[in-house]
Amino acid sequence: MARKSRFKAAGRNDLWFAGACLVALVVWGIASHADAQAVAEPSGPDIAWNVAVGSDYVFRGVSQTEEDAAISGGVDLTSGTFYAGAWASNVAFPGDPDTNAEIDLYTGVRPEFAGWVWDIGAVGYFYTGQPNGADYDYVEAKVAASRAIGPATLGAAVYWSPDFFGAAEDEATYVEANAAVSPADRWTISGAIGRQFLSSDFDYTTWNLGVARQLADNLALDLRYHDTEAHEFGEIYGGRAVASLKAAF
Repeated sequence: MARKSRFKAAGRNDLWFAGACLVALVVWGIASHADAQAVAEPSGPDIAWNVAVGSDYVFRGVSQTEEDAAISGGVDLTSGTFYAGAWASNVAFPGDPDTNAEIDLYTGVRPEFAGWVWDIGAVGYFYTGQPNGADYDYVEAKVAASRAIGPATLGAAVYWSPDFFGAAEDEATYVEANAAVSPADRWTISGAIGRQFLSSDFDYTTWNLGVARQLADNLALDLRYHDTEAHEFGEIYGGRAVASLKAAF
């Protein structure tokens, strides 16, 4: 993500907009699930937790912790095709000694049709301790699709925000193509290439490639290299290798 120290004197706080979008999607998801339950056996929601530690927190090729370690955790609820969840991590931005955490709230539906698994939803990003006027909080709409072909999975995603991170009130679109393959039991090789478009012309391309090893049923190690072609934006846009250990239960 293009993290920049661009503040505005007075601007709309995206918190209310994000909340409205998320509530609308929750209502839509519940209604869709209720319709599905009318013709299917009722079942309770599934809840899953996760916690991870990594040598860096990289989002769309950009370090969110000034290249320092990150600790994160989250919870996911699924019921039929409907899902909702929350996730949080420590963060640190250049020139900003106050902002210390990112909290994401997300919801949507994952229907299956035309041979693809679709993901239609929204994500709200909120930051604690941000300076007055920073206006970091924002929301993105998401449409993604993936398809398994033998041992490989191919996917693509589009994210759109009417008022992106920071005070410039940028409209933003992020597009990505990704793929994963399991060459052997408990091993996965995956990668992605994406392009971040901003109305202020701070566009850049990012990519990553890595390998994951399932150490146990609920524990995985991921080693990944991230890079962008926008090194001139600052050190946090440079190439880096990241190791992360994630437990899910």
